[in-house]
Amino acid sequence: MPDSPAALSPAPHAGHDHRDCVRAALDAAERQCGRNGARLTAVRKRVLELVWDSHAPVGAYALLDALKAEGQNAAPPTVYRALDFLLDQGLVHRLERLNAYVGCPHPMGPHSAQFLICQSCGQVLELEDPAIGAAIRAGAERLGFLVSRQTIEVEGLCQACRIQTA
Repeated sequence: MPDSPAALSPAPHAGHDHRDCVRAALDAAERQCGRNGARLTAVRKRVLELVWDSHAPVGAYALLDALKAEGQNAAPPTVYRALDFLLDQGLVHRLERLNAYVGCPHPMGPHSAQFLICQSCGQVLELEDPAIGAAIRAGAERLGFLVSRQTIEVEGLCQACRIQTA
């Protein structure tokens, strides 16, 4: 989506059927892995489901705990390998600041992502503004730097938290 206008992943709203989000993410993952000739194993698929289980960021150890609670004999390397695979396929993003993962709402191609992280409720919105990515690449190029990946994390207050504090 590099040439599209800025896109913001929607926050869940009243009446939101989260099963649709999970189903769409799994369908997109199947298509993406098929295009790339990659295997979406049962463990990888389940980790992706758990990441999409809510719209909140989730840490690797929370994923491990969830797998163990389901009776799976999982260890940290299992979860980290699954997450690395999902990152490589563009199906999830890692939020460095939170040391957590969120599902990518548009994994069909490489894109620069900007994340808006609410300091109050922890909600994360993905803002994809090609102009921001282009400005970073242009500035880096002026300095002789080649950008291979860019993720920007911005902290503040989401609309709901701003209303509550007003």
